Amino acid sequence: MELEVIIGLEIHAQISSKTKMFCGCDNDSFGKDPNVNICPICTGMPGQLPVVNEEAVHKGVKASLALNCNIPEFCKFDRKNYFYPDSPKGFQISQFDEPLAEKGFVDIEVNGYTKKIGITRLHLEDDAGKLTHVRDGSLVDFNRAGTPLMEIVSDPDMRSAAEAAAYAREVQKILRYVGSSDADMEKGMMRFDASVSMRPVGDDKLYPRAEIKNLNSFRSLEAAIEYEIKKQTELWEKGEALRSPVTVGWDDSSNKTFFMREKEESDDYRYFPEPDIPTLHIGREMVDQYRSEVPEMPVVKRHRYVNELGLSEDDARIISEDPKLAVYFEEVVEKTDDAKRAVSFINTILMAKLNEDILGINNQKVTADLMAELVNLVKSGEISNNTAKGEVFDEMYATGKSPKVIVEEKGLKQVSDAGAIEAVCKSVVDGNPGPVADVKGGNEKAIGFLVGQVMKEMKGQGNPSLINETLRKLIS
Repeated sequence: MELEVIIGLEIHAQISSKTKMFCGCDNDSFGKDPNVNICPICTGMPGQLPVVNEEAVHKGVKASLALNCNIPEFCKFDRKNYFYPDSPKGFQISQFDEPLAEKGFVDIEVNGYTKKIGITRLHLEDDAGKLTHVRDGSLVDFNRAGTPLMEIVSDPDMRSAAEAAAYAREVQKILRYVGSSDADMEKGMMRFDASVSMRPVGDDKLYPRAEIKNLNSFRSLEAAIEYEIKKQTELWEKGEALRSPVTVGWDDSSNKTFFMREKEESDDYRYFPEPDIPTLHIGREMVDQYRSEVPEMPVVKRHRYVNELGLSEDDARIISEDPKLAVYFEEVVEKTDDAKRAVSFINTILMAKLNEDILGINNQKVTADLMAELVNLVKSGEISNNTAKGEVFDEMYATGKSPKVIVEEKGLKQVSDAGAIEAVCKSVVDGNPGPVADVKGGNEKAIGFLVGQVMKEMKGQGNPSLINETLRKLIS
């Protein structure tokens, strides 16, 4: 029997608001002592009333529009009843039958093809706390309790782990582009629940699924789905396919899923409208305003970089993945009119420094203006490419000095005087008869050796293209 895999994802992303979903506590608890960002509301004290975070709702709307969702005029919050030791209220405030947004889609590109993945809904909710298990028990930290979340539920449209990972990456980029979430998985700001089931090819029925909970990296997401596909395929072949939905966990150390419990369905959560929060009215004016503010999405930007600016697919992908990097790149291009040289400088020397540095594109000293100035110095022939990418850039990155100032201070200006270059070239040709004979015999590598000798004599300040041209004239 030929089987196909059916995959759906629930993506939980922390909204980048200043405060929590229903109280005024600081929403940033990363690296802080346990239980310092808490109050009677987010710790579930009796009689405390939640107040909806307006900023979180607005950022949820912007994310929904970027994900091509419809925004109903009204939505409401509901109580989702279940007990977790780190859930202080004993229930979660979420959205059930009237979510913030629904019926969206994301286009993904994977393995050379493009595919549309439907989005069932995007709803808002608050997060639970965090348990730390120790030898004698468990410790609870409520700093995260009440954190505003978007839960983005896909349609069951993915057919491989690669598609699921591509979809998750695309959603992460979109949330970052609109500023709705930093989606930093290292800080626990984004995690996935993946539902995996199998069915015979040609069958439209959805069979019982295994939901893999709390995956916190793309690598884990892909590996867990691959394992579950293999596991369920073997069960189907034995005639022992899942009889009911189950919830499983993922063990990174053994690279296996493990059974946790039978899967809860909506009836198990006993949803009912949250009595302390009125229905929200999402004004059409606000939706229209945010729709006009949604920026160009990463996949569109990537295609534009390739088709209009002539970048390679790899360069366009790197630049378009981070909205801050894309803005930086476009500012450099605007001031140089040289996209290929700009991307060459950014994706090599700048990215190499940023990978070593914790600062990030907007906090390092080489501004877009300075980078454009450096590119223009090379473009005009005032300094060589190697000088620009080496000594000049290193000094810029360390000090934030203008490249023009560095070139003047260090005497790095490129020599383009034809007479001076010809004199050195003649000396090198006369002193290297063997390589000259090789060039005459058609050995192109030999010309590179001779160019290197001239550059050595000129202390790296000769114009390489003029040197190459002069040497060929002298030899011919």
